[in-house]
This record gives sequence, C-alpha cells and structure tokens, in this order.
Amino acid sequence: MLLTLDLLGIFVFAISGGLVAVRNQLDIVGVVVLAMSTGLGGGVIRDVVIGAVPPAAVENWPYFVVPVAAGLLTFWLHPAVGRFERVVNVFDAFGLGLFCVAGALKAHEYGLGPIPAAALGMVTGVGGGVIRDLFVGRIPVVFRAGELYAIPALAGAAVASTGFELGAHGPGIVVPAAGVAITWRLLALSRGWTAPVPRA
Repeated sequence: MLLTLDLLGIFVFAISGGLVAVRNQLDIVGVVVLAMSTGLGGGVIRDVVIGAVPPAAVENWPYFVVPVAAGLLTFWLHPAVGRFERVVNVFDAFGLGLFCVAGALKAHEYGLGPIPAAALGMVTGVGGGVIRDLFVGRIPVVFRAGELYAIPALAGAAVASTGFELGAHGPGIVVPAAGVAITWRLLALSRGWTAPVPRA
C-alpha cells in the first residue's frame, strides 16, 4: 500500500514539476530533471531523516522510472500555455495530499510517534515543491505570504497519523487523510483563503 501511495504521489508531483519546466521553456533534459526533483525530493528528505538509507528513490528502480515517464509524458503532451497555472496547481495539490500521508505512515513504520510523524509527513509533502521552485528561480509556494500550503499538508498528515494510532490501515486511512489536504488546498486556491500573516 505504501509503495503504491509513494508512486502515485511521485507521478502527480513529477507532472507538476514537468509543467513548471515547460512553462519556463526548459528543454527535454530540464523537464525530466525538474520532474524527477519534484517527484522524488520530499521522499528523499523523509527517508534520510528517518534513517531509511539508501533512500527508496535510489534503491528501487520504479522510483526512478515513474518520474522520468511523467516528465516525458508532460513534455510531449503538455496543454496550452494559458492553462498551465491551473493544471500545475491541481496536480501539485494531489501530490501534496498523497505525499503528506505517505510520509506520515512511513515515519510511523520507522517508530516515530504521532506528532513527529505528522510533522515529517508535512515535510514530505512540501519538499519536492520547494526544490522545484528553487530550480526555476521563484519563491517556493510554501514560503509565499499567506499561502495555504504547509497547513493543509500538516492537517492531512495529522489525520493519517491519528488514524494509524487508532488502528486504521489501507484506504480507510489514506483516502480521508489525503482528501483533507487536497480539498483544503484546492479550496484555498479557488476561494482565495490565506494563512494568517503578521499585522503591518
């Protein structure tokens, strides 16, 4: 189950990275590299922190093939330039939801308690996006003023972590936990919700 969740998260995050690369007019190498960095970055950070070394992204070939395939798919089949932002945001929201849950559950498997597991789930969710944005020279989404990105990831990871502690497993925990993060992120984008910022 965790492998499937990881690969799904890698695939959708890699597509978001590939779309950002296309929008920034990178060549095929740049698209694939950005897709791989976005898809694998959060998982590598998670694995290093919990001591799962070498990271799954290095040790298992599907972790390498999936983001490369997603990058090539994006390169050849990308939509019209004017629709990029919306498509990137949707794929990024799904990647965020899947990865924050996968990160929290794997942290539990390696013996972390519910609070650190939820925190690591959030880091897993936002890590790839941070690397993607830094590579193309823009402020990472998670650091933009008022952007609701890390908070939905933490909420989804917390739901997964709590469910695990209560004995829930499989789709019964993955679907609602990922749904919380994905729905919150998409609603924030569509309705203009923002995180609190310091008063001027």
